[in-house]
Amino acid sequence: MRRLSAGRRSDFSAKFMWFRLLAGLVMLWSLSNWLEQPGRDAAQAQEERNPTLEELEAPATVGDPAGASAAPAGATNKPSARQRTLLDTIRDGGYIGVIIILLSVVAVGFIIEHAISIRKQRLMPDSILDPLEEMIARGDIAGATEYCQAPEHYCLATDVVLAGLQRYQASDFGFAEYKSAAEEAGEDNTARLYRKTDVLAIIGAIAPMLGLFGTVEGMIGAFNAIAETQGGVKPADLAGPIGKALITTWLGLLVAIPAMIAFSYFRNKIDSLVSDCGKRVERILTPLARKR
Repeated sequence: MRRLSAGRRSDFSAKFMWFRLLAGLVMLWSLSNWLEQPGRDAAQAQEERNPTLEELEAPATVGDPAGASAAPAGATNKPSARQRTLLDTIRDGGYIGVIIILLSVVAVGFIIEHAISIRKQRLMPDSILDPLEEMIARGDIAGATEYCQAPEHYCLATDVVLAGLQRYQASDFGFAEYKSAAEEAGEDNTARLYRKTDVLAIIGAIAPMLGLFGTVEGMIGAFNAIAETQGGVKPADLAGPIGKALITTWLGLLVAIPAMIAFSYFRNKIDSLVSDCGKRVERILTPLARKR
């Protein structure tokens, strides 16, 4: 039956996979638009302030104010430097920058999923544990077992209690063995929660390494440009490779730092919740210590 519970957990994780990816893409798109907006506003304001090229070159005409102020209807502004956007920065990072961005989407998805699943209301809800505690207190062990096996009552606490109840019923010395069974189930569930957060640790370790790889690749490109021109390279020719080196490093740190912070936060939260859950389960199973 505990294997069936594990299957339900796998189904739950699969259902949230697409939700995590979609949420990450939406957040990335929103952040991109938010960062691009100031550049668009500044470019538009500059375009409104700049005089046209024809206005600057037209000679002053005495006695003909109408002719002096006239300008062609299709006059265009003098070209000005274009404001760089977040998408331009990511594009300069090349394929390594794209990989790091994809890792950030995965990290955001897992952070959202962990924030939903790693909380007290999901791991040990009082609305489920209170009736279970009453059944065990009045000696309804069979009813408590069926209650824990019901899919709608599944949580970490009921899975641990179920292991203790099954050991209690299966052995003549179950009153002395139920606690070890509950401890084993608790360790299994705790390890499963820890494994969920390992993805964030992996992303936090890989992202800066990818950034360093992009840095090395960019510097190799810069030195190759110097070698090809025998030292006569222009600054514009070095800007691209050096920019890629810095951008990939920046992207790697931008992804790794929040991922490691989230990993540490969820690990500490799991420790706290598991400790509280163990105390609650021990209180629920206390009546089983009486010898049958």
